[in-house]
Amino acid sequence: MTKEESKNGSDDMLIDGPKQGNVIPDGFNPNYLKVYYGRLFPHADIFKWMSYGNDGRHPACDKSYFGRREFSFTLDNDIYLRFQSFNSESELENSIKEKCPSKIDIGPVYSVDPAKRHAYAQGGDNVFAPVERELIFDIDITDYDDVRYCCSGADVCLECWPLMTVAIKVIDTALRDDFGFDHILWVYSGRRGVHCWVCDGKARRLTNEQRGAIADYFRVYKGNENSNKKVSFPGPLHPFLVRSYTEVLREFFEEKLLLSQNLFSTEERYEKILSMIPDESVTSELRGKWQENRRSSNSKEDINFFRWEQLKNTLQSGKQKVQGLRRCVEEIVFAFTYPRLDMEVSKHRNHLLKAPFCVHPKTGRVCIPIDPKDCEELDPTTVPTLSELLRELNTGDSRMDVDNEWEKTSLGKSIRFFRSSFLQPLLKSCKEEMESGYKAKIQQTKNSLSW
Repeated sequence: MTKEESKNGSDDMLIDGPKQGNVIPDGFNPNYLKVYYGRLFPHADIFKWMSYGNDGRHPACDKSYFGRREFSFTLDNDIYLRFQSFNSESELENSIKEKCPSKIDIGPVYSVDPAKRHAYAQGGDNVFAPVERELIFDIDITDYDDVRYCCSGADVCLECWPLMTVAIKVIDTALRDDFGFDHILWVYSGRRGVHCWVCDGKARRLTNEQRGAIADYFRVYKGNENSNKKVSFPGPLHPFLVRSYTEVLREFFEEKLLLSQNLFSTEERYEKILSMIPDESVTSELRGKWQENRRSSNSKEDINFFRWEQLKNTLQSGKQKVQGLRRCVEEIVFAFTYPRLDMEVSKHRNHLLKAPFCVHPKTGRVCIPIDPKDCEELDPTTVPTLSELLRELNTGDSRMDVDNEWEKTSLGKSIRFFRSSFLQPLLKSCKEEMESGYKAKIQQTKNSLSW
């Protein structure tokens, strides 16, 4: 049997074999990836996205653009292939199908073909360098372990996942309203977080310094290392922080997080919050009240809400003349709910980020796009898994009028959203920008010749 025949045989075994062979066990199986990449993965959409209109016939198209993009593959046994590059959609698709990577990372567009970087090593003047890259954000639920009690580490549930929803709302609104970006893609990481791709032309061309400035815009002032205060606002809040607090954070803290995480239910938990108040007389007063009623008949939920109201009333009462104490309520809310970004990922053009529609090897879940307008609807425990998709292929409608096999599966909704809400508007904008730049260049040439 040839290698190719063996591969085809694997397909038959998984999908089209006898009835007993159609049972697809749960979990992640590297062998399933061959079917997934062969029949479901949207190769063409990824190519069109990464080409940004440079795959057409317009005279302004940069034919070398896609070929200068870095792709990195993670294979079995953590074999990591960096600086992969491709000159066409078919090259990309064939390589993915052949190597069946457990993860695909996307890097920057370089000044030269990254696969041929060694040929430029002797050229000097930093010939091989990143020149373009989406502005990206990486938010991981593990960075919230000090403010969630239902889970820790890579575990996530419906009680703590809303922290990711809040992060999406806060960051997405600022990117659109404060920076004027339009083409933003949010993606579930497949396990414990979310990724954001800002794909406007002006975002892709940002320098490292400009990226750093945007990342710092989202940074809230950290307290002294020896202080228990995670967040400290020495002066008036920036309008962006005021908006985030009044429109998202305060309501989420008081109506969801306070109760779902039982933030005041035990002495250990409320002591963490009391440690954020820099006035011993106030903390002693509150501690005394809470220790007195710790054996009350109130439920845990009532205790959480009741103690939070006591804390607010105490800190914001007329007798608290010090502005810093009145501000403590806001600082506590920010400490528990404000987005926690991996700043270094956002600041540098050379960082890699996992491609949408990859399959997370630990969970088997697909990294699907998230609609920021309806991000509360995403339940990470019901995101399609690789094994579920293969079962759907087995039992799906075999109608001949279906153009793509993913339309038979639960992945179809995500691909349709990716195309209609993100890719099509993005490519339309790219073509308009390309045409505008081309006309301006022609006009400049005409003007110079007229002299």
